[in-house]
Formats: sequence, structure tokens, C-alpha cells
Amino acid sequence: MDAVDRFAGGFLEEPGYLDYARVGPMSAAVVAETLGQSEVLSRARYGSLAHLHEQDERLRTAVAQATGFRADQVVCEPNTTTGIMQAMFGLTGAVLLSPNDFPTVPFAAVRAAEALRVVEPVWLATEHGRVTPGEIREQLTPATVAVAVCLVDSRTGHRADLDGIRQVIGDRLLIVDAIQGFGVVDAPYEVADVVASGGQKWTRAGWGTGFLALSDRAVERLVPVFSGFAGTDTAEPWDEVLPPSRSANAFRVSNGDPIAQARFAAALDDIAQVGIGRIEAAVAVNASELIDLADEFAIPVASSRDERERAGIVVLEPPKAQLTVLTAALHNHGVTATTRGGTVRLCAHAVLSVDTVDMLRGAFTSYATAAIY
Repeated sequence: MDAVDRFAGGFLEEPGYLDYARVGPMSAAVVAETLGQSEVLSRARYGSLAHLHEQDERLRTAVAQATGFRADQVVCEPNTTTGIMQAMFGLTGAVLLSPNDFPTVPFAAVRAAEALRVVEPVWLATEHGRVTPGEIREQLTPATVAVAVCLVDSRTGHRADLDGIRQVIGDRLLIVDAIQGFGVVDAPYEVADVVASGGQKWTRAGWGTGFLALSDRAVERLVPVFSGFAGTDTAEPWDEVLPPSRSANAFRVSNGDPIAQARFAAALDDIAQVGIGRIEAAVAVNASELIDLADEFAIPVASSRDERERAGIVVLEPPKAQLTVLTAALHNHGVTATTRGGTVRLCAHAVLSVDTVDMLRGAFTSYATAAIY
């Protein structure tokens, strides 16, 4: 059995699951890691706590391998939002971002502006919510100190061109919410200054997992506003409040959950063994199969058909009067998907079973029959 077969065998979810952009059911490796680490903590044998404390470094090393950042540039966070909040509250100046991005990014920018009044959100005008280098170039000003984007847009499935964005923004900070592509997209994370992601979606590591990666330039320019006792250069700073570390470690509030860190590290180890390129290719094939099936039943596809512009998200936009019919058909045939804002979002991972395709075909058949009558 090669690495691809082992990776495929780690998908435990029931047929019909097409909702990885909402949450990815935990993989077999993650489940095993959870049980093993929980056993260690529950027994608390002599010396076992040191093993749990090693999980922070284990995760940072795995994230470094996945992103191209150094391990000392990575900080463990409980989720994507916490990482993005750390970055936004640390900014001074204007940050260009789309108001249509997932709420994590605009909320962080506005809350930082309201609280500190040193960062100014500047809203990027986009075409159908797609953030492109050209739009960013046209709307940059001398006051812009940072640009924030989602690697993959959760509503449109559009994949941001990080290389192109870096070329047009110069030495401004590039902040990336990577969660909708992390684990299935071979992205040039090294061109970004800030990358934040969680592990509960495409990485399939469960909730409570996340990281923040910061370039040396980001560490120099951002102010660690939310820097707790764990954000100093002293392990336990008793009796005095020390200044924040001069490294990425400053952007920590407290110690992380070692079992969550172990889960995330196990998931990333799984991905590294297969290779992100092979996973990305498999996701592209499966997303194309979903698109072909939608075309067969004349269901309009709103997301891009170009593999270079999408990841695993396929967005269907039936006529408004038929949206409920399609949603009901998916439900009745056991297909798990997300209906939001007049669209239906289907999300394929590297494994797409025959049973899942058959269930989706059955749902589309029921929808088409109901739409005719």
C-alpha cells in the first residue's frame, strides 16, 4: 500500500459527505492520535507530561514544512480567527480587504479599528467577490500598509493569486486567511507575511487546531497587542511583567492544548507523506466530476471551471424558485452540503467514492424531475 492508498483509507465519513469547507470529519490518523494522547493524559504516568509539552514544537515543525516558514516563525493558535485578530490588532495604517471575505477578516479589521483607532479598514471593490491582483493594484494608495485576503473564498470558491498579489503590493504586508485551502492547495505561502489557518476543515484535524505564521518583516512591523505570559522569552515569568518576545512567540496569549496540537501535527504528517501536489491534483479531478454531473442536469455552476482559479469548492446557483427543491433533494438522498445566500456549495476532497457520486446523481435526478413538473 503506497502513501496515496493509506491517505485514502483514512477517510472515515459516511458516503454522501460533500461539506469539507464547513468541517472535515477527522481522519483515521487524527482519531488514533487523539486516543493515544488522551490515554497519556488520562494516565499521567511519571514523566508523561514532558511528552505532551513537546507537541507545540511538533506542530510548529509540521506547519513550517507545509508553509515554507521557519518553525520559530510559527505560533500555535486555537483557530484561524485568533491568528487573524493578532495580526489586525497589531497593524498601524490602512489595510485593504474585501468586505465580502469570510467574516473572520473584516470583523478583525473593524474590531481593531474600533478598539485602537490606529488601523483603518479600506474596502476593496471586487467583481462578484473575487479578489484579484488587478483590482488590488488599482485600489492601493500610499497609505496602504497591508492587504488581507482569503486564500480560497468560501462563497465563490475563487482561489487568490498570492504570487500576483505580492507582485503588485510591493513590500506591504500580505495577510492570508488560508483555511479554505490549507491542506489541499499547493500555495506559495512564502510570499505572504502573515498566514493563519485552522485544521478543522480540509486538513481534517478537528476543532481547536490552528496556527499563525509570521515573516520576520511582520514580526518587526506588527505590535503584539494580545501578548500574554506565554509570549515572553521566559518560560514562567513570575513576579514581574516582562516585555513581549522580539519573535513570533510574542503573538501568544497562553499555552496551547497539546492534544489539539498533536491532532493537527498528525494530520499534517499524513499530508506530507502523500505530498500536497498529489492531493491537490486529486481534489481537482473530483471537483471537475461534480461540475460535470451538475452540467449533465443543467444546474448552473457559479464557481470557476478553471483549475487554476479554484480548489475543492463547487458552487451551484439554481434559479431562485428552485433552490429549496435542490436543497430538499440533496437532503432526501443523504448528501451533506451547505446552502447559503441563494447557492448550494459542494466540496470534494481527494477521495470521492462511487457511492457519494451515485447519491448526488440521485439527488440531481429528483431535483430535475421536480423542476420539470
